This record gives sequence, structure tokens and C-alpha cells, in this order.
Amino acid sequence: MGLEKVMRPGSVAVVGASKSETKRGYQSIRTLLEGKYEGWIFPINPKEDYILGLRCHKSISEIEQPVDVALICTPAATVPKILEECGQKGVGGAVILAGGFRETGQSGRKLEEEIVEVARRHNIRLIGPNTSGMLNLVDSLNLVGLRDVPKGEIALLSQSGNMALSLITEAKLKSRKGFSYYVGVGNEADIRFHEYLEYFRSDPSTRAILMYVEGMRDGRSFLQQAYLTSQEKPIILLKSGRSTTGKKSAGSHTGALAGMSEVAKGAFERAGITVIDNSDELFPVAETLSSAPPIRNNQVAILADGGGHATIAADILTDHGIKLPELEEKTKERLRQILPAAASVVNPVDVAGGTDADPSLFADCAKIILQDANVGGLLLVGLFGGYGIRFAESLALKEEDAAHQMGKMVTKRHKPIVIHSLYNSERPHSLELCRYYNLPVYDSLDVACKCIAVLAEYGNYLKSYHAKTNFVFNWGAKAKPEGRAILAKAQAEGRNSLLEHEAKRLFQLHGAPVKPGRLAASEDEAVQAAREIDGPVVMKIVSPDILHKSDAGGVKLSLAGETDIRNAHAQILQNAKAFNSDADIRGVLVEPMIQEEGVEIIIGTKIDEQFGPVIMYGLGGIMVEILKDVAFRVLPISRLTARTMIEETLSAPILKGVRGTPPYDIKVLVNLLLMVSDIVEAYPDIEEMDINPVILHHKGASLADARIILKSGDAG
Repeated sequence: MGLEKVMRPGSVAVVGASKSETKRGYQSIRTLLEGKYEGWIFPINPKEDYILGLRCHKSISEIEQPVDVALICTPAATVPKILEECGQKGVGGAVILAGGFRETGQSGRKLEEEIVEVARRHNIRLIGPNTSGMLNLVDSLNLVGLRDVPKGEIALLSQSGNMALSLITEAKLKSRKGFSYYVGVGNEADIRFHEYLEYFRSDPSTRAILMYVEGMRDGRSFLQQAYLTSQEKPIILLKSGRSTTGKKSAGSHTGALAGMSEVAKGAFERAGITVIDNSDELFPVAETLSSAPPIRNNQVAILADGGGHATIAADILTDHGIKLPELEEKTKERLRQILPAAASVVNPVDVAGGTDADPSLFADCAKIILQDANVGGLLLVGLFGGYGIRFAESLALKEEDAAHQMGKMVTKRHKPIVIHSLYNSERPHSLELCRYYNLPVYDSLDVACKCIAVLAEYGNYLKSYHAKTNFVFNWGAKAKPEGRAILAKAQAEGRNSLLEHEAKRLFQLHGAPVKPGRLAASEDEAVQAAREIDGPVVMKIVSPDILHKSDAGGVKLSLAGETDIRNAHAQILQNAKAFNSDADIRGVLVEPMIQEEGVEIIIGTKIDEQFGPVIMYGLGGIMVEILKDVAFRVLPISRLTARTMIEETLSAPILKGVRGTPPYDIKVLVNLLLMVSDIVEAYPDIEEMDINPVILHHKGASLADARIILKSGDAG
């Protein structure tokens, strides 16, 4: 069922209505009345006759008219019965405020499962539980009880009522922007984050979606929907729970598990989401992306009335990956004609006192700069807005004229202007005019730089989204018949892992550089297998009960000659039995010893709690444990993503060749990453894979060791 009835109800029943001003059952009725909500309001309280002039009903079943949504303000234990009554009445949605569900432990989890079962049986959509409520400012529907919420075009989704309050207060005090909706998502017992995204994607009153997230119940569906939504409307997200302590706090607060921050951040960005790390930047970034056009070429010019702020801004933008382009010669010449000789007309442009007598000159400079083909957006830093305060009141009119001009030129050029002003807290009329024209204004230089940087980030995404993955798997489509047989054999034997030679054969079927080996059940077979291999060999124990072969003394390297082979075979078996006397030993794998030098690489996959299959890449061998120089991505990946994973690691320069050594075969490495992505998609029964190490050579690669863990039971 869709969300229309629960998000835009024509009638509301307040279950647990109260005469106490501190209770949500009172506050919600008050704000519905004060906001002039045009739908029916039905207070439910068997002990009262009237609340705020509205007749009370003893129960929902006594209401004669249809009810679209029930706001349930009663304790957790009462909710199942109330939902049953809602179902009998035909109520389409419920907002459940109470905590005491999944977030509290096993008993709460059972209670939450019970209310979900009741809701689904009666086709009731649930917001929450454990929510601060819902606001629909389009229809003056206020089920939060918070007064004076500014109306605007930003939809807010939050798993924290205090974070929502903070953002609403910031908008009220510092901005002309406001909210179309607010939803306290709570435990996501029924309606999930991705469903809200789908709703707001098509909502004409919403231009941007602002999110505070602690954990997600269905991260994969969220990424799929975010990929679609972000092409039309920007999504801004702050995710907490990155630290170990933060994860524990998030789990206890929302009942949702916080995933690995490395996985989450990368996945969000690939879906086109603007990820924010600093809570102070959250609303300003949403305000900017909801009002200003994106920058299409990642190039920004700085216009300043002082060198200090200009230099700092240049450093910050460079740290954000923004390019400060060389201005065209004709641009420089036009600036020279209107600015004093001391002015700097390179980027950053410093007016050097040229605006002291006439701050409207800022608009003239901005017009010239925005006409430059190299410039995608303009950051104005310094005193603008304060000339009428700092120097002479008469200059305020000239600043206001400049604000009018800059606002009109952004509309004409579709290139944004973001303003940093030392006088923003004074709220001069010139800066209010800038906000009227959707020019973002901030008193923090760092925040102003972040805001223009995200306009470039979003513009970059819109240019390249066609090369991004949509996070959708075509399960089983790329499977090989022999590959299916390998997995089926292991499952038929009750194993939850493939033996090494089985795993390598599976990789070989999909094009991996695997040198053929042979499973030997006896010393004689090991000797014969070694004779068929040109050069020294490596021997490894093969047992479903011994996954970490080296720990068990089950690996012998660089063996040549019959005596070495026989001795190694005996020693490997002895070590394996000492390690695990009950181990099911299938034999010893004899393979060619990799002699060509190279760099050890690790490629692995796992199932993330929120996002499903993910892939990891980095330096392999013991280095992965020491350096932890790895990159994560949610699968499937594209060729572009595979290259990006390699390039973002600190070890990337090693692969390109250092001190005269030739580069390593990065093309083969990219193909290996894509192959692993294909294998995960081909065989849904795979839980984890670990190729460690892959020896990457200057030409080609060798797969030295591999491990595949299967899902238990009927998973997949």
C-alpha cells in the first residue's frame, strides 16, 4: 500500500487525548487547531467529554465518520489492541509514539512483531514506533505538537526527535527556508526509509530531502531508491554510529543496527547522496541544495574584499576537491577596468578596497566572473552585507542593489553564488534580499565553502550517474552449470564452505588466473602430481574443517624432488591431525609454486547487515592486518567503481610503479574485481569470499589462495 493516506490524511484520531498541556495527546490537538488543519479531529479519551472544544470519543469504534490516521499516544503494551480496533474501523495509518519495542530487547522485539502482524492483516501503514511524530506542513497537519515550524520545500526524515528539533530551530532562526514534511522514522517497523524517498520523489512540494540516520532495516532497497530519487532531488544525509560507542548507542535508541561506516558512506555517495559528517553543516547544505543550481564543471571562483579570507577559502575548497580555475584573459581585463590597480584579478579575485565607497561593485565583478566559461560557481567572502554597518549607512542601499543584481544573474546564468559574510548575524536587509533570491548566506567560512563544494559534488554526480550502479542484482543470471554443481555438491555433503580446489575451479570458470593443481589422496598421488608440474610446487591440506591452513601447519612451499614431496605430505597430515584430530581430511592439494614476483592483493566479499553483499579490496597477505589500507563498495560494481576503489587506497602509487619499476597490471586487477562481483551475483548461496593473496604481476596475476563460505540453511 502507498503512503498517501498516512502522509495526507483527511481525518485524525488522537488516541490518548489529554487535557494536560505537557502531554502529546494535548499538544497535537492544540497544534492541529492552531494550524487550521481542515480535516476532522477526533480526540479519544473515555474519561473526558471535551478537550480544547472538541468532543471526545471513548474509542475509535464509536467515531461515526471515516478515520484515515490514528495518532497513538498511549503506552507500548496498549498498542496491539488499539491497532486491532483501528483495523476494524478501516483506519489506513497509525503514528505510534511509544518506545518499548525492538530497541529494548527481546520482549520489545516480540511486541513490535505483534503490532506489525496486526497492521499488515488490516492494511494499516505504521510510522514508528518509537517516533516523535509526523508533520505535513503542506496540509497544516502537525502530529508533533511543536509550534511555529517554518514551512518550506525540505522534507526531513530523522531517527532522533532532538535532531529534528535542532534543525527546525536552526531554520527558524537563521534561514528563510523551511520544511514540507517531517517524519520521525523511529524503528521502521513497517514503513522504511526507501518508501519515504519514493513518496518525496514525486511530491511537488518537496525540493530536497534531509536525513538523520542511525541505522536502516533495508539498506539495499534504500540505495536502489536513492539512486532513482537523487537524479531528480538532492538527498542530504548525516549518519551517526560510526564509532564503536556510537553504534551501541544507535542500537539501543532505534533498534536498528549501524553498519560499517566505510561501507555506508561509500554506498550513499554512489547513490548520489550528499553525506555530511558535521551536524553543523547539515541544514546549511540542505538549504543550499534545495535552492541553488548545481555546479556542472567542479570549478569555482572566489571574490573577496580581503586576502586572508580568500586564501583560507582557497585552501578549504582545494581540500574538498574543488578546482579554482584560471580566469580567461578577457575576464581579467574587464575586472582591471573597474577595480583599483592594487586589486588581484587572478582567482581568488581580491577587490583591494575597490568596494569601500561602492559595494554595488561586487555585483559588477560577479557578473563578469560568472560570464567566464571556466567558472561554474562563485563564492563571495568577506564584508558584504556589512558595509552599511561598518562604514556608512548610505552604503546599505548600494549593497541592497547588489543583492538584487546578483539574485537576478543567478537565475539568468544558472550558476550559483554562495555568500560568506562577517555581518550575517546582524541580519542586514541586503543579506535578507540575498536569501529572498535563494543566494545562501553564512557567517562561517567553513560552512560557506562546504555548501558551494556540495553544489559541485551534486553536479558531478548528475553528469556521471549513468555510469553508476543501480544496486540491483540479476541473481543467478551469470552462473555456470559446473559452478552450480560445485556449490550443490558442497551443500549435499552438509558443508558450509568450498574446498580450496573447488573455490579455485569456480573462479577459473569465471576467468580468474588460476594455475591448475591436483588433489592427491596419498603420497604416491602427490609425487605423481608434482612430476606433472614444471618447477617447484606448493602443497596444502584440504579439509572442510581447516579453513586457515597455515595456522594448522598445513602448507609447505617451494618443494622439488620425490623425497621433499613425501616428507611434506607426511608432515602436513601429521600437523593437521594434531591441530584437529577429528578433521575430515580429503587429501593434499599440489599446485605450481608462484615464482614471479609481484604485489600481494586481497579481494573479499561479505554480507553487510544493512546493504547486503559488499566487496573489499586492498594490499593482501599480512599487510591487510597491519595497514588496513582497504576500500569497500556495495555490490554490484561497475568498471568505473572498480578503478576508483584501487585509486583511493594509499597503496595505489605502488601499483603505478615507483623509482623506475614498471607499473603493475591494473587492467587485470580491475577485471578480477568485476569477476568477483559477477560471481556474487551468479551464486546467491555465497556468504563470503576471500582471495588472499592475489599476486599481481607487471603483466598478469596469479591467484594463490581462495576461500568461499556458503550461507547456512535455506539462505539465498
